[in-house]
Amino acid sequence: MRKKALKLSSALVLSSALLLAACSDNGGGTAGGDSGSGSKSGASTKLVFWTFNELHQKFFESMAQSWNKAHPDEAIELEATTFPYDDNHNKVLVALQSGTGAPDMADIEISKIGNFLKGEPRLVPLNDIVEPEKANLVMSRLENYAKGGKYYGIDYHVGAEVIYYNKEILDKAGVNPDNIKTWDDYEKAALQVLEKTGKPMTTLETQDQWTYWPLVVQHGSDFLDKDGKVIINDNVNVEVLTFLQKLVKEKVAIPAPGGGHHAEEYYGFMNKGGAASVWMPMWYMGRFTDYMPDLKGKIVIKPMPVFKQGEMRSSGMGGTGTVITNQSKNQALAKKFLAYAKISKEGNIEIWKQLGFDPIRSDVWNDPALKEDNKFTAYFGKNIFDILIGVKNEIAPTNIKEKTPAVSDFVKTKAVFQVFNDLKDPKQVLDDGAASLK
Repeated sequence: MRKKALKLSSALVLSSALLLAACSDNGGGTAGGDSGSGSKSGASTKLVFWTFNELHQKFFESMAQSWNKAHPDEAIELEATTFPYDDNHNKVLVALQSGTGAPDMADIEISKIGNFLKGEPRLVPLNDIVEPEKANLVMSRLENYAKGGKYYGIDYHVGAEVIYYNKEILDKAGVNPDNIKTWDDYEKAALQVLEKTGKPMTTLETQDQWTYWPLVVQHGSDFLDKDGKVIINDNVNVEVLTFLQKLVKEKVAIPAPGGGHHAEEYYGFMNKGGAASVWMPMWYMGRFTDYMPDLKGKIVIKPMPVFKQGEMRSSGMGGTGTVITNQSKNQALAKKFLAYAKISKEGNIEIWKQLGFDPIRSDVWNDPALKEDNKFTAYFGKNIFDILIGVKNEIAPTNIKEKTPAVSDFVKTKAVFQVFNDLKDPKQVLDDGAASLK
């Protein structure tokens, strides 16, 4: 009797499973399937995507919906998850190293990509979707995720460094931001702002790298050279850090409240008109619109000052590359979808509309779609991309190498705090850091 009951129970379980499979959404193909381009019968192929940014997840989910409308025969079911920053990178790295459990696609932030390019990368080369569009892409953004002539990640944005001025404060001080061409001009204007308004000209991060790194790159150097060698204590690095410390000593710059330009304390401080300017990449526009609403209509975007005439007035800062792992069983379809979302003209326009990022496809910068009304044009005006087009050929690239994660950690956790907060000798701090990194 018991055996009969077990047989009956097994039969019921089997029939229920078959019924559930038949009723599942579009047949529910999985990432473990063998379809490179989706199933033929209208069934969808599951692609798993991991990120550390909820806005990136929402963007990819919306692109999956539009992909499915445009490609019903290659429909995908995107299973996207947002993890905390460190968890995302650690989970992907462990899965790749162990050979199991990796997603089809993942976001890897620029400071972490070096960990994924050591040895033979366990990522899928993307040359076949990049090379046909090379003429339209800001290729320095793809070089950040490259090794041995192979491209392994597609960025969301150029990350062009710009300076955001609070025009209300500058007007009170009698300063015209268009007259600030060099860092000497900036320092003079800063002293005038402090004298006339009592406010600092800017804030410097003491727990992040976005204050210091862009100036080094514009001034012709970097933390690492093109071969990946540590050069963080070269003359340019020392000169830039010494100049920034001088601004602190003159009280025209102060350490950013909360330690960085993404801290709640900083947003509150700036929202009340705490400082007259801040330099950050163009992707920082969304922080203004979302966290500093009271500055709407007061912020103007300008090219960066330079240390000497003829230097580049911007640099490509930050970034996140979307990669395809070599564990994906649907690499061909994942590539097609990634190209649609982040390389196509339509995808790049959506990156601006949804995320407020400066797209890596420069041929869309003067597209009418980028002047359409949205929260960014309402906040900053409609000439946002005129600034970007003006510095198109002056966006200095960064050297992203295997030691980038280590040197980046040194800057964030030691260098800028010791120099801006503790006022230690910049050369000594950088010499000590270079010695430990080498």
